Amino acid sequence: MLKNAMSHLHLLAGRRVPEPRPPRTVRLPVPPSLSAELGCDAVGVPARYGFRLLAHLPRAGCVFAEDEHWWWIVPAGSDLDLGWPPQTVYAKGALVPAARPRLVHRPDGRTPYTPPIPLFLMVCQVMGVTPSWAPSGVPSPSPSGGSRAVSAP
Repeated sequence: MLKNAMSHLHLLAGRRVPEPRPPRTVRLPVPPSLSAELGCDAVGVPARYGFRLLAHLPRAGCVFAEDEHWWWIVPAGSDLDLGWPPQTVYAKGALVPAARPRLVHRPDGRTPYTPPIPLFLMVCQVMGVTPSWAPSGVPSPSPSGGSRAVSAP
């Protein structure tokens, strides 16, 4: 029995341990009937805040959900002048680290956008964070001091 266990361990020792792969990224698909002339970025918040945010925003655009995050489509460049809280993920080009996000809210209007300022203020409120305004023209802080940013290729 010991000999069998040792030979099994020897076989396992020769195998390479696979390196962790980066999370899969997908571009959130804005419905073609909506006009996205301003370009699209996405703001991701932990899924536990999703329903609360959606219920309290005065107007919401396209919202996608998956296990870990809910994603709000915002106009491109909505990270300028806003210090998104550390628990959020800002995804340029709406290219998000998610496997299968699904559309959970479609806007009544013709654009896919959630207005970024009300979203920012509501996200800060539900997360218990004081809103932080970055200097004009400067993107929100890096992952160590603010939201994690995900860039489009």
